[in-house]
Amino acid sequence: MHEPERFKSPEYLAVLDETPSSEPCHFSSSAIQAMKKAAEKDYPLEACGLLIGTNNSGWQIDEARQIENLNKERAADRFQLDPAGYQRVDSELRGSGREIIGVFHSHPDCPAKPSPTDLESAWEGFVYPIISTCDGKAEALLCWTLNENGDKFQALSVEHASK
Repeated sequence: MHEPERFKSPEYLAVLDETPSSEPCHFSSSAIQAMKKAAEKDYPLEACGLLIGTNNSGWQIDEARQIENLNKERAADRFQLDPAGYQRVDSELRGSGREIIGVFHSHPDCPAKPSPTDLESAWEGFVYPIISTCDGKAEALLCWTLNENGDKFQALSVEHASK
């Protein structure tokens, strides 16, 4: 896959912590499929959604739900998660023992690496999978979280569960 020059720029490289996180991120196969399906469906625009699961002894993601991207002007390279969609899922999960623990989005025809814009909107304690979608096909999924200082993204290892 071609990597646009901006991903090699100092601004983009500055958002990456070279030390990967020691915490793995466990995904159910249905969550991975849901993220890939959303990315392929919305191509060439960015798809986005929420990750549902637990974070007791590492991230356990058992569900991914697509939420509307409200950014209509720059949807090819930006997303804005619909707050009403977030609130709806959050309300539904109350008392279930599961919670929203991350946000996924796609990068159409770009690598699955976070951008400075992604860093500006990231929350501590959340997981951020990015799906690289090329020519309408989900090709790579990389997962990120903020480092201890909250100023850069650290890579997370992605582990697949059979669920």
